[in-house]
Amino acid sequence: MLKYAIIFGLIALVTGALGFSQISGVAATIAKVCFAIFLILFVIAILAVIGVFKLAF
Repeated sequence: MLKYAIIFGLIALVTGALGFSQISGVAATIAKVCFAIFLILFVIAILAVIGVFKLAF
């Protein structure tokens, strides 16, 4: 997910610099959604690892 967020972020920057504001806005929105999903999954993974370590020790 982070990879897609970076790719769409770069697409948004390039299209914004070239003046394609509509495409830039869509790409930026997709990048935000991908990054939000990445953050949610990352936090869940960290909490799962903490839970496993608490059970193990």
